[in-house]
Amino acid sequence: MILVTGAAGMSGEMIIRELSDQGVPVKALVRDPSRVPAFDKDLVEVFVGDMARRETLGEALAGVDTALMISSASEEMLETQCAFVDACSAAGVRYVVKYSGTELGFRRERFRFARMHAEIEEYLEQSGLAWTNFRPSGFMQIFMREMPGIARTGELRLAAEDITLASVDARDVARIAARIVTSSDQEGRTWVITGPEALSMDEIAGKFGEALGRPVRYVPISPEERRQDLLAAGLPPYFVDGLIEQVMARLEAPRAKVDLTAHDRFGVRPTTFSEFLARALPADGEAAAA
Repeated sequence: MILVTGAAGMSGEMIIRELSDQGVPVKALVRDPSRVPAFDKDLVEVFVGDMARRETLGEALAGVDTALMISSASEEMLETQCAFVDACSAAGVRYVVKYSGTELGFRRERFRFARMHAEIEEYLEQSGLAWTNFRPSGFMQIFMREMPGIARTGELRLAAEDITLASVDARDVARIAARIVTSSDQEGRTWVITGPEALSMDEIAGKFGEALGRPVRYVPISPEERRQDLLAAGLPPYFVDGLIEQVMARLEAPRAKVDLTAHDRFGVRPTTFSEFLARALPADGEAAAA
């Protein structure tokens, strides 16, 4: 039996739906019962529990062989995921797939979430459990956060200078993740997953313009301007500080690398940014479910 944590989040929900589409029974762990997605009840059994509190996980972990570990990027992520690894060990779970990110290659002291993911990976690898590390690059879906500003001003405002990003469609990632957790030969592997193109911000703005049928231009802004924009959008200060650290780390490594090894290995055709936007932006230019 497979358990997917973070089932109410975008990644967890997409992976569970992909497993359901394959007819694979799965357990889904959520912390907030009011946020449970409408899963296929014949294949998905939902459990409410807190990854950091072993006493809430008994039924969710019972009979589980494989756990896909996802949780939100928060101040408690390191403690939460390490506690979950311990709970898996105590419950007899054999194999844990850790959902991290490609930016573990950054200097850890520069980006708190890369540092946390790296420390969790190390903790898992030393736990005695079988493991796989799963590292997608930034999601194309994240750019949809910029749609209000693009719609209002025709500008994509980011603190990204002239860097390139090899963003990946979260749906591609879900398809690959579903294949990994149902495979028998992935233990001890680390997979890096990117999109098929390393695009500059000017190119990304141009693709938004093509999809919307009107000009969109990239406007580089300072990290402090970006911080104020994110705070004004209502993001928590701790998370905003982490995103600004990510910005600074990316500016130190401005050229993204494309790696489609996982797409090729698991038979997933990589989605281009234009294809993603065609799905995510209907004709009226409003963001659709991506």
